[in-house]
Order: sequence, then C-alpha cells, then structure tokens
Amino acid sequence: MKEFTYYAPTEVVFGPDTENRTGELVRKWGGSKVLVVYGGGSCVRSGLLDRVTGSLKENGIPFESLGGVVPNPRLSLVRRGIDLARGEGIDFIVAVGGGSVIDSAKAIAAGVEYEGDVWDFFLRKLVPVKALPVGAVLTIPAAGSEMSDGCVVTREDECGDEKKSFSNNICRPRFAVMNPELTYTLPAYQTSCGVVDIMMHTLERYFTRGGDMYLTDALADALLRTVMKCGEKVMSAPDDYSVRASIMWASSLAHNDLTGLRGQGDWAVHGLEHEVSGLFDVAHGAGLAAIWGAWARYVVDLCPERFARLAVSLFDIPANLDSKEEMMLTANAGIEAMLDFFRLIGMPVNLTELIGREPSDEEIRHMAEMCTKGGTATLGALRKLTIEDVETIYRNAR
Repeated sequence: MKEFTYYAPTEVVFGPDTENRTGELVRKWGGSKVLVVYGGGSCVRSGLLDRVTGSLKENGIPFESLGGVVPNPRLSLVRRGIDLARGEGIDFIVAVGGGSVIDSAKAIAAGVEYEGDVWDFFLRKLVPVKALPVGAVLTIPAAGSEMSDGCVVTREDECGDEKKSFSNNICRPRFAVMNPELTYTLPAYQTSCGVVDIMMHTLERYFTRGGDMYLTDALADALLRTVMKCGEKVMSAPDDYSVRASIMWASSLAHNDLTGLRGQGDWAVHGLEHEVSGLFDVAHGAGLAAIWGAWARYVVDLCPERFARLAVSLFDIPANLDSKEEMMLTANAGIEAMLDFFRLIGMPVNLTELIGREPSDEEIRHMAEMCTKGGTATLGALRKLTIEDVETIYRNAR
C-alpha cells in the first residue's frame, strides 16, 4: 500500500429532520452571522429554507440570503455573494442544495478572504490560504461536495462558457446535514444524473496504477454495486428511505477520497465533460455518461486488467484472465455492460443523445482546445491525452 495522507474533517449529521439542527451546528462551529446560499424555488416551496432559517433564528444567529444558484453554477453569482458577505460582515456560509450550491458557497467563502478576483483560484494563479467556514444542508446526492475539498464554477463568456475547478482543504465543509427524505421528490432524471456522478467519482480514482489496492478496491466495489442496485430500484420506489439513504451516503463516500487511497486517479472524463456542460449547459452526470464509453474504449488497451477486474466484479462477466486477449474481451464486455446500465436508468450514452443533435466539428475543436489550453496541456493519467486524442474521443462520443 502506498503512503498517503487522509483528511476528512466534515461532521456528518444524518437522518430525518436533521435540517432543524443547522443553527445548533453553525453555533458549534463558531458562526455568528450567516449567508444562506440556495438555488431555485424547490427548497422554498418545500419549506426546507424556512426550516433552516428558523433553526438559525432559534439559535439567535442573524443571516442574509442569496438565492438563484443554477446547475453549472455561475461566477457572476459567486461574485455577488462575495460582495454581500463582505458588506454584511458574514463569518459563516450555509449552502442549502446540491453540488452547485455547495460549490458556489465554497467559492464565495474563499473569495471573501482574498483581495483579488476569486477566478484567480480557478486559473491556478495562486492557492487560497484562508476561507470562511462552510456548512451544507444536502438536497441532491451527486457531486459529493458536502465532504470534498473541491468546487467547480462556470465563467460566462460571449464566446462560450468556461468551466473550471480548484481544490483546497480549507474549503471542506465544517458540517454536512443529510436527510434522505429531502430527496424523495427529485425527478428521476436528476436522480439518475446523481447516480452517474457518484459512480464516476469512484471510477476516476479506480483507473490508476497504484500497486497494492486490495482494500481500496473492495471499498470501491461495494460502493459501486450499492449505487447501481439502489439507482435501479429508486426508479420504481422513489420514497424508499433505505434506498435514498444509501445513495446519499454513497455521494459523500465517493468523493471524500476514501476510494482514492491508491495513487493518482485519471480524471480525464471529468475534464472532457466540463467542456461539454460548459458549452451546452447540460447536467453534469448526464454528460459524464455520454462521454465515458468513448473514453473507456480509447484507453482500455493500456490497463485491460483494471477494466476486466471491474467487469467481473460489477457484472459477473465470466473471464479467463490468463492472457491479454482474454482480458481485452472481458474488459470490452464490461464497458458495454456499463453503458447498458446507464441506458437502464435513462442516461444518454453519446453526445447526440445528450444534446439532441450531433455536435459539429467546430464545437468539438472548441472543446478540445478549451480542455487542453489550446493544445499546451494534456488530460488524464492512464494516457496523457493530447488535443488530438481529445478530439478523437469527442468524435467517437458523437
């Protein structure tokens, strides 16, 4: 097993009605004036926002509110949040929502403590050294942002939106409130997008050359099998608490680095997808499903043993792994089985299905240039993908 440092400091408060403890948790973690960040009208209509702010009031904590976070969260709202937090003397941020809301809260938290433009962090011009504390009330299990160190934000541009991320431990939420009952009313499509996102956070870490990975592989196997089983079952049983609870907890475990203690992951699929959702403004999980097959077929020959192992573990595909030829057969069968699962839960498996038309050559070239910085950077770890590789994968994904 390789050396590693594991850091997962977020306090998890899991179960029914736990959103009513938000004020207590803010107080525990030192907050005295809060900015509540949320998305659209669902958390207002459901009464969740009132329960969260009511809990703050009960604990004597004043607050300001900032709504309007959208999927693929926008830099413009982050900047508004920074100005609001500074002007109102905010010292704690509570995100009520899914990954987009939590990511926006993290970016605001880092930006408040920085004199320059918060986008500098996303451009990797410098590393944040200080941020306001953040707490999360999770409503959409998918991104795992409630326990992760990263955030993703989209900068609007007339020539096409630019989606970038940064990661830093100072952005990890102090607490995460998780009530699976809050996810009962999620649309089936959004639930399936979340299932794919959870799986991809595990798979991006799975495809690596990390040496002894027996325990970490076993954890990843269990997480993937659980999410797939529950992802299929939730389609017909959307108010099954045990199923929703498993998916919600898996969201956190998939992205708090527990399944990443094996060496460098690949992360090419996320990089490829960020440009897809940046250009076409599609759901992140659906974009991942549409890209994964083309990426997998492109790199499978570099580590057929890992793809074959996954095929046997997840799909019970019988295999003789004594030769590379047999491994390749098993590996490719596993890739197709994964795509069949995506179809089963209503996800697209190519870009045409994702956006409703075939992307143009110009759009493919633009995405390839964006995710390789004009051809000056590579993507991924299994294979260092050049701009030509990236274009090929996008074309194969059409």
